[in-house]
Amino acid sequence: MSFYEKTLTREDKFIGKIFTAHRDTVELDDGTTAFREIVDHHGGVGIVAIDEGGNVLLVRQYRYAYAKELVEIPAGKLEPGEDPIEAAGRELSEETGYSAGSLISLGIDYPTPGYVGEIIHIYLATDLRAGEQHLDKGEFLSYERLPFDEAVEMCLRGEINDSKTVMGILRAKRVLAND
Repeated sequence: MSFYEKTLTREDKFIGKIFTAHRDTVELDDGTTAFREIVDHHGGVGIVAIDEGGNVLLVRQYRYAYAKELVEIPAGKLEPGEDPIEAAGRELSEETGYSAGSLISLGIDYPTPGYVGEIIHIYLATDLRAGEQHLDKGEFLSYERLPFDEAVEMCLRGEINDSKTVMGILRAKRVLAND
C-alpha cells in the first residue's frame, strides 16, 4: 500500500535567506483535507572526517535553538544548485582547515521529516591534508579530534545527539568495518 497527499493550496508565511515557511492545504487518501506547515531549506552537507590516526574531526558550536553548545561533524548549507560533494569539500576546509583526498557518500539524512524538507548529504572524508581554518563571517566554532571508536560510543550512549552526526558516524563505522 502506498500513501499520498495532494497539495490543494499553498500560502507562503515567511521567505528568508536560509528557508521558506508555508502552510499548505492537502487532500488525504480518504478525500478529507488537512493542513501542513512546512519549512523548505536548500539542504546541507555533513562530513565524517577520519585522520591517519583513526580520529574523527568534530566541531563544537553554540546552537541558539537549543541554548547550548553541540558536538557535531563539520557541516554546512548548500547554496542553490550547488553540487553536494563540492560543498562537502568547502565546508570541511572552512571549518577545520583540512581537505580530503577521498570523499565517499554515506547517503542522506532527513533531519526532521514531519515539517522540514531539508536533505543533508553525508560524506566520509579520508586522506586528509592539513590547512588553515577559514570560518564564515559570524561563524564561531572550534574543532577537535576524538578517537573514532569513542565517538561511536558517545553516539550510542546519547552523548552526541545531532542527527546528522549520529547517522554519519554510525554509517561510517559500517563502511570502515567492511574495508
